[in-house]
Amino acid sequence: MDINKLKTRTGTVERVWQIEIQATPEDADKIIDNVMEVDPLIYGRYKRNAFVSAIGSETYLPEENSTSAVHLGAANKVQTFPSVLVVISVEQNPETLGRVLDAIRDVHHYEEPLIFIKNCWASRASYDPHNSNPNRWWNRDKVNAGN
Repeated sequence: MDINKLKTRTGTVERVWQIEIQATPEDADKIIDNVMEVDPLIYGRYKRNAFVSAIGSETYLPEENSTSAVHLGAANKVQTFPSVLVVISVEQNPETLGRVLDAIRDVHHYEEPLIFIKNCWASRASYDPHNSNPNRWWNRDKVNAGN
C-alpha cells in the first residue's frame, strides 16, 4: 500500500531507512557522533535523533577463522557480552546510506558489525511549538497548575 501522499490533520509520512546497530554500551555515543559527521540524523526540527536501548546481552559462537578465534582463542566457545541497540533513521538516498554505513563501520569495535537496514515510513508532524494542546510536554505544568 502506498501512503506517500497521506496527509492528515496532524501531519504526513515519508520514507526513511531505519538502521539498527548492535554495539557495546560504551560505543553507542561514539557511533552516533561519527554518523553525525556525515548525516545530521534529522527528525522533524531535531538533530542527532537516535534511540539507544537498555543494556541486554549479545551472544555468538565464533568459527575457527573468526577474529575472536585468532585474537581470543574463542573458536567454538559461546561468547556473551553486554550490548545495546542503537536505532537511527536517514533519508532514502543511497549515497547517504553509504556514508552512514561507512561511519558506523569505521568506529564499531567488531570486524563484522551487526547492522540491519529497514525500509520504513516515518511520521512527520505538522506542529507549532506554541500549540496549546494540553498533552504536549510544555503545556503539562500549566494544566496541572490549574488543578
